[in-house]
Amino acid sequence: MLTKCCAFTGHRPSKFPWRYDETDSRCVALKAKLTKQITKLAEAGVTDFFSGMAEGVDTYCAQIVLDLRKENPALNLHCVLPCEGQADRWSGSARERHHAILEQADFVDYVSREYYDGCMLARNRRLIDQTGILLAVYNGERRGGTAATVRYAQKIGREIFMIDPLTQALSQREKI
Repeated sequence: MLTKCCAFTGHRPSKFPWRYDETDSRCVALKAKLTKQITKLAEAGVTDFFSGMAEGVDTYCAQIVLDLRKENPALNLHCVLPCEGQADRWSGSARERHHAILEQADFVDYVSREYYDGCMLARNRRLIDQTGILLAVYNGERRGGTAATVRYAQKIGREIFMIDPLTQALSQREKI
């Protein structure tokens, strides 16, 4: 079952040169690359996609799955959130998008009802533990949630597809 499940991880908008400007050609190109890769995974039999619903890549991918589901109703979106109120401090438009995606998701799971130090890490590990594939938008830095999630997926032998956010280069690491 894990081979039919893919988790997403990636950076927040503040880590990208375009920041929150999703009309920037580089962001548009990244979303197109993500759409192409998620489509390929779906064509290969992946039906369940897991998003941690952070701003940026998690949200981009969740929306892509919802858009693709219009043509392929077999696709399921699982939202795994670290705690209730994850988006409470986000901008109004980001909160609206977050809640709209949650309303359309097939499954919504919370690591905890309340925030605690470490709930984000616990969310990231749950994403990897429940899936056999990781699609990561990763700039190679050694610190941060995306880096830790990629390392954990490597450690437990998950298949990993990594997209460089600037060059759009795709690399793949097969399961061990």
